[in-house]
Amino acid sequence: MQTTLPPPPFPEAPDWARAGIAALVAADPRFAGIEAAAGPLAWRVRQPGFPGLLRAICGQQISNQAASAIWKRLSGLPGALEPVGLLALDDATLCGMAGLSRPKAAHARSLATACVEGRLDFCRLTAMGDVEAIAHIAAVKGLGPWTAAVHLLFADQRADIFPPGDVALAASAAHLLGLEARPGPKLLVAMAEQWAPWRSLAARLLWHHWRFVTGRAVVEDG
Repeated sequence: MQTTLPPPPFPEAPDWARAGIAALVAADPRFAGIEAAAGPLAWRVRQPGFPGLLRAICGQQISNQAASAIWKRLSGLPGALEPVGLLALDDATLCGMAGLSRPKAAHARSLATACVEGRLDFCRLTAMGDVEAIAHIAAVKGLGPWTAAVHLLFADQRADIFPPGDVALAASAAHLLGLEARPGPKLLVAMAEQWAPWRSLAARLLWHHWRFVTGRAVVEDG
């Protein structure tokens, strides 16, 4: 009897990313040992549009594990993944049932309102360059450059995005590069310039490295 193995929880990196990783490693050999030690890079992808940005809000300033738990509850609420439906949910639902903090519930409503009013246009977003796209998303109150960058990296799968102010990226860079202290946001962004045009892949590898070093599992839910 032939046993059918379940599909892996995360797909392999696409061909363009593997080519980009090879170019990144050639330019900066310090990335070469990450996958050898931590295993193949798990290719995390999020939903485009409103659900993807809502998922990014869940991850603001908390661990992946906590964000994943909140997202499971939030995404299971009827109407929550549509702007109009989310605006119909009160704090008792968003905070009490889903587990969002009150500030994050406000950020989610700000996002939904911007979508309903047309101030955030996902159709236009796809045609924008990285800097313009980050600014377009970050103009919505409660989102900001980190949330915008994370969304564009995972949902749009852009190749050259580096989320500013990410604590895990700073910790991973310090460990991998043998720095005495974690680089601050400005220094980290400046350091990442040497990894263009593959800064998104550098970020993915650094997150992968830090999960391995700290013994954390890969957690992602859409």
